[in-house]
Amino acid sequence: MNRTGAMGADRLIEVPCGTMIYDADTDELLGDLVEIGQTLCVAKGGKGGLGNRHFLSNRNRAPEHSLPGLPGEERRIRLELKLLAEVGIIGLPNAGKSTLIAALSAARPKIADYPFTTLVPNLGVVRKPTGDGTVFADIPGLIEGAHAGLGLGHEFLRHIERTRLLLHLVDGTATDPIADYHTIQQELEAYGHELAERPQLLAINKVDSLLEADLADLTAALTAAAQKPVFTISAVTRQNLDGLMQQVWDTLDEMKAADPERAQESEPRHLSLMAPEA
Repeated sequence: MNRTGAMGADRLIEVPCGTMIYDADTDELLGDLVEIGQTLCVAKGGKGGLGNRHFLSNRNRAPEHSLPGLPGEERRIRLELKLLAEVGIIGLPNAGKSTLIAALSAARPKIADYPFTTLVPNLGVVRKPTGDGTVFADIPGLIEGAHAGLGLGHEFLRHIERTRLLLHLVDGTATDPIADYHTIQQELEAYGHELAERPQLLAINKVDSLLEADLADLTAALTAAAQKPVFTISAVTRQNLDGLMQQVWDTLDEMKAADPERAQESEPRHLSLMAPEA
């Protein structure tokens, strides 16, 4: 009795932070939910009709007439999640990315001695010496042709778009680590979205399995190819991880100081996708 559509509660759908909402029919981007508490109305409710009470009068004490309401909006939407993380760990399959994030955080991704063990990105919160947490994303192994969709390339590369800093791991025990480095750089360049210009730290992993002379030669060659300093680490034995992480913190601090508006801690959180009912 005396109910109206305007009295109906909004229908709220919680989605992960970093969700992009598209119109499934037109592919139009409707919104990008990246802030805590942010909401987006994707479909408005219909206009309520007029019940028989509206037509009640002294002359018509028992009205039997009413007007129907108008239907609400209907829309097919597509949700796309791009993980929010400050640091993205990239590299070819079996470079040791999952081992590294497991060594640095409480994340426990699947780890095995064969490529493509990781099929979805893993998130881990890495603690700074101050106790603050920073989110790292273990981006599954990219391959040559990833920018064109090979090896689920688009599924992996899109998650890198939101990272502020890339940590590129090169397998020191690979047949041609220098070629592996160039493969990843070419894929970042081909994918676009300014990924190739993103600040990047480079580290040779699995140095515990290399002879000192071979490691020295590889470090010199990779430094020359990348034109930047190269860290040498072992995620398994945690060798030299402290030095690498200190450089990560220093780089992030420099980036935040240079661009304070974009500086924000990437913490797991949930947002609401709002679709009001009539």
